[in-house]
Amino acid sequence: MDLQPNEFDRLLFFEHARKNAEAAYANNPLDADNLTRWAGALLELSQFQSVPESKKMILDSISKLEEALLINPKKHDALWCIGNAYTSHAFLNPNQDEAKDYFDKASVYFQQAVNEDPGNELYLKSLEVTAKAPELYSEIHKHGFPQQATGAAEPSTSSSTKTSKKKKSSDLKYDIFGWIILAVGIVTWVGFAKSHVPPPPPPPPR
Repeated sequence: MDLQPNEFDRLLFFEHARKNAEAAYANNPLDADNLTRWAGALLELSQFQSVPESKKMILDSISKLEEALLINPKKHDALWCIGNAYTSHAFLNPNQDEAKDYFDKASVYFQQAVNEDPGNELYLKSLEVTAKAPELYSEIHKHGFPQQATGAAEPSTSSSTKTSKKKKSSDLKYDIFGWIILAVGIVTWVGFAKSHVPPPPPPPPR
């Protein structure tokens, strides 16, 4: 994916954030806030990867969030973040039944986040969007996503056609993650600001 300057800045920031969180974890593995920030950074970074790499990063993010929730089961930002991770993973899963399971899990976590912080509009919006996610999933996968994005599209005799197909699939993936990533980015950025990491620029508006 060709990165715009602001996207490159975000990539650098969240890679820096990931490394900071990893270092902090070595000093204190029981810091649920740090684990949540680490997971948020991984979710952000996942959008810049190929589909297989995205899946790996998302699963790693889920693992960190599960760890955070073992420490603090009522941590609403971690509950919300894991809902986003499951939603992201569902969209990248070519098996509709498995994807539905991930959407169902996401919905459960979003509901728990709402229960812990009832007035949070972001959590309520996430719960609402997830209810519509299976319909969006079906529409997207009718058009061959994510097979194209994984490079499994039919061979093309023209390199320009290949580039065009790759760009389209990347753009589609970018759009899918749009609402998730922007929100996760803001929450992660705020989290790092609170933890006295040198303040980066906030995620740009989409």
